[in-house]
Parts: sequence; structure tokens; C-alpha cells
Amino acid sequence: MNSTSTTCRACQTEGTGKFCSNCGQSLVIKKVTLPYLLHEVFHFFTHLDKGIGYTLKHLITSPGTMQRDFLAGNRNRHQKPFSMYFVAASVAALGLYWINYVILHYHHVGGGSEMAFFNKYLVMMLLVIIPASALLTWLFFYNSEFGFAEIGVMQLYMLSIFFLMVMLIQFLKLIWPALETRYIELPCFLVYTVFTFKNFFLYQAKWKVILKAIACGLIFYLSVINLQDFIVERYMH
Repeated sequence: MNSTSTTCRACQTEGTGKFCSNCGQSLVIKKVTLPYLLHEVFHFFTHLDKGIGYTLKHLITSPGTMQRDFLAGNRNRHQKPFSMYFVAASVAALGLYWINYVILHYHHVGGGSEMAFFNKYLVMMLLVIIPASALLTWLFFYNSEFGFAEIGVMQLYMLSIFFLMVMLIQFLKLIWPALETRYIELPCFLVYTVFTFKNFFLYQAKWKVILKAIACGLIFYLSVINLQDFIVERYMH
């Protein structure tokens, strides 16, 4: 019995069955409905075998090791470093904007300057800090087995988690609007940095790696905070 031939919507190749033999896209196009969207959400959280979900899971459970595996060649299942960074930064910028919008309009805490900063300038600022952060780490670990570009990849993944971490911590302000979250963000970032560096820079004494990780983390965090405050004070009023 002959199967009905279907034209692939992506590459226009004629084919039979469920998937295109040329590009792999599904030949059965389902209408986008609410159950379809719920299924996609469920699939995302239960099939974390590649892409953003897979990368996030390993950045949380094995920071530093995940980056070493990527640099060693295990790359097919991981989200690429720059796309991971920009997705995380964009999600964080959007989340921080709406959190500040809510606490300003419903709790009357804060100001429109920070909200405008998160909306307009955060992602651009993050473009600037990546090479600076990579250079800082490379200078601290110039005698490691990794070059500047490889350390940059490690930083892209690590800072992706940092942005999402900051956004999640900021959600506490919806309960306590006047909470100064920087006192929570800094220790969380330092702990994550220490674990990442300890698992990434394997061929140096652990105590040296920990001290360098704390120094790099402090310099980076305080630089970002001061730069943010400078932009808000100088250009957002």
C-alpha cells in the first residue's frame, strides 16, 4: 500500500512518513493550540538531552566540568556559548525590567531609572563586560592550559548562569520590595565562581584556584555594579 507523499514545508522536498528525509523536519504540521504549547513545555523539562535545557542542567550540576567537556569536543548536545549568553542576558533583562516595573507601580519602591536601564542598556553593557571578564580571568590564569578564547567560552557559560541567578534573586523583591539583593547576589556569585574555576582549572593547587576565583569574582561583580550605577546616575535621570 502506497503512502501519501507530502511536501516538506521547510525545504520543499517530497517525502513520505513522519519526517523529511532531507532536513529531518516533521512532515505532519500540527495546529498550534494551548494543549500543543503545554506539551512543548512538558517536553522541554522532561527531555533535557540537548540544547538550552541540557546546557543549563549541566551548568548547574557540574559547573566548570561542563565547559571543559565542551572545549574537549563534546559540543553537539550543548547550546553554543554566544547564543546561550545572549538568551540568558535577554531573559534576565526582560525579567529585571518587569520586576522593577511591578515594585515601582504596585509597591511604590525604587525608580524608573533602573527600569529603563534594564530595558535599554543592560544587554549592551553585557556585550562590553565579556571581553573584559575573559581578559581578567586570563591574566589570573595566564599559565593554565587554556588560551584567552577558551577562557572566554568558559566565562560566557558561567555568566549565563549568573544573569539568571540575579533575576531569580530579584524575584524576592516582589515579596520584600525594599530588599537589597546585592548582599545575596554577591555571595551566590562567588560560590558559583569558586566551584566553576575549581572544576575548570584542574592543574593548579586548589587553594590558589579558590583565592583567584574569589578575586576575579569580586573585581567583576563590583565593576559591573559600579558601571550600572554610573550609567543610571549619569544617563537615566
